[in-house]
Amino acid sequence: MTKKKHPSDQYHLPPHVAKEQRLAAMRAVWMPCPELPQRRLILGIFGIFLLGLVLSLALWLPPHFLLRDLRARGITVAAVVTGVDNKPKYVKVRLAQGPKSGTEVKLGDYAGMYPDTQTGDIMLVTYDPKNPSRSLSHSWVIDPPFNVPAYGISALTTFFLTGTVVMTLRRRILRTHVSRSAPSEPA
Repeated sequence: MTKKKHPSDQYHLPPHVAKEQRLAAMRAVWMPCPELPQRRLILGIFGIFLLGLVLSLALWLPPHFLLRDLRARGITVAAVVTGVDNKPKYVKVRLAQGPKSGTEVKLGDYAGMYPDTQTGDIMLVTYDPKNPSRSLSHSWVIDPPFNVPAYGISALTTFFLTGTVVMTLRRRILRTHVSRSAPSEPA
């Protein structure tokens, strides 16, 4: 027995498929297409990322280079604290040993922080022999404190980079999805 072949112009979709197509057409009328993320929004988020990157580098690199220089060629000597601001905005020490003994210098800050000392305290200080004003507490040269501003800005920078990538991918996906799924207009 041979199967009946229907001509292609007499083919009808099964009832469940036709019903789903009608429901999908009705839903498409009620569900608007999602808005594309605007280019200026993506560029704005990318601009904030670049600003965060610059700030992050400004907070990471100077302390890193200071520590590297002091670890490589720094001289560690005892020093007497001669002045401490109450904020603190500075810590002044007088070097008590070494070739620069008697020199009064301000300790450098690390991530905006200064060591917690009082006037008259004795502490170990590591300084650069070429430039004694580049000096830090010896304990900070060995084990630097946690650089909170740099970590915070780096986390925000990563967040904005992720936002830029996600928004760009979403825009691209929506553009290709909307252009492919848009019904063609009858001629």
